[in-house]
Amino acid sequence: MKSVRRISVQQLYSAINKVRSMSLAEKSALTDEIYQQQPNLLASCLVQQRLGVSERAVEFLLNILLVSFQAMKESGHHWPLISEEEQERQLMRLRGTIAFSEDLTDPAQAHAAGAQYVKDHPEAPLLAYVIREFTLWLMELAEQGAESESDKYVMMAGINIVNCIAHAEIKNVLN
Repeated sequence: MKSVRRISVQQLYSAINKVRSMSLAEKSALTDEIYQQQPNLLASCLVQQRLGVSERAVEFLLNILLVSFQAMKESGHHWPLISEEEQERQLMRLRGTIAFSEDLTDPAQAHAAGAQYVKDHPEAPLLAYVIREFTLWLMELAEQGAESESDKYVMMAGINIVNCIAHAEIKNVLN
């Protein structure tokens, strides 16, 4: 059975625009709100520096989290606390998905598998947004010759945030 999207394209668009227009103080307040409601998602971003991720890349990942969290708020749903165990479970699923794609020898099949993953994702608009942001970020890094082995950790963490949001069981609706 296909999951129902809880974050609409319009809610995501609103979240993107709100975060883009926020001052540093407003982003700090939103980060405090994330710390109160989803501390494990915030920790998954902050721990990246221990993996050798640059401060700039951590800031990029934090922006992904800010938009994702704002989109959760825009939806009107109440997400339960996403635990470290759930993050690890979703990360294992993601690793399995990546391994499956890497095992495909036909590039067309690999591309089709990736497209199917996005299309069938419970929060496809949010996932598409995150993938687009990563694509632009990686292109910028390539132009600057600033690619790093640790970029994969940032990408895994960003996709994992989306997967945790997508697979969390919502207990009630605020609307």
